[in-house]
Amino acid sequence: MEPAQPADRVPTDATPPDGQPPVGPAGPAAQAGEPALVESSTGPAPLAEAGEPALVEPVDRPAAGEAGPQPAVSGDQPAPPARKEKSRSERSPRDMALSLLVLLVPIVLLLAFYRGFLGGDEPTTVDAAPAIEQARAAGAFPVSEPEGLASGWRTVSARYRTEPAGATLRIGYLTPEGRGAQLVESNVPAEQLLRTELKGGQPQGPAELPGASWQRYTARDNEQALVLLEPNRTVLVIGDAREGELRQLASALR
Repeated sequence: MEPAQPADRVPTDATPPDGQPPVGPAGPAAQAGEPALVESSTGPAPLAEAGEPALVEPVDRPAAGEAGPQPAVSGDQPAPPARKEKSRSERSPRDMALSLLVLLVPIVLLLAFYRGFLGGDEPTTVDAAPAIEQARAAGAFPVSEPEGLASGWRTVSARYRTEPAGATLRIGYLTPEGRGAQLVESNVPAEQLLRTELKGGQPQGPAELPGASWQRYTARDNEQALVLLEPNRTVLVIGDAREGELRQLASALR
């Protein structure tokens, strides 16, 4: 018989019984509260137990209508530089001249068409006969009209108008020199008519015209006037035309 072994000794023969795995020497026991160091296996991870949420890393998804994160550009390549346009200071005089020519060509063509085909430089003329006939038919005052004026005189307006203070015939002319003149015949009281038409104009003395006693007056806006005062009417020839042209119009009245 073998002698009795102490209780704390480990049997030297570690051979397990038949069918059992070998058992190595027992190491120190794991302390209470510390997890055992278990080497992870190469197989698939165990599924979460029922009732426990799986630990899944949240994925940030863009909200509706928002743009998602842009993918990173591999290699951190810089964006190509923006194409710079040639500044005005870098343009040559030739480029500026060509740009100006492109703008001027259609303008010149429009002006040529306006003048050549539409008569843009020609003033609109009217026939004064209807207004003169209306004034004569009214019989408010004797009506005179110019006769024998040169072909350069053009009638641009004609109107007969009655007012509470009286009736007035106005005929506008463009002189051969391209200036304005107006013939005014009215039975409105002379003082009121002169105040309205001359805007504070003052008499400058008699005008030497055959057949009637005309007076020279200053008028509005550096204009001048020839005034004929008669018992039943007042006649004015007024405008910015030269005095010689105003005299031609006054002398042609018949």
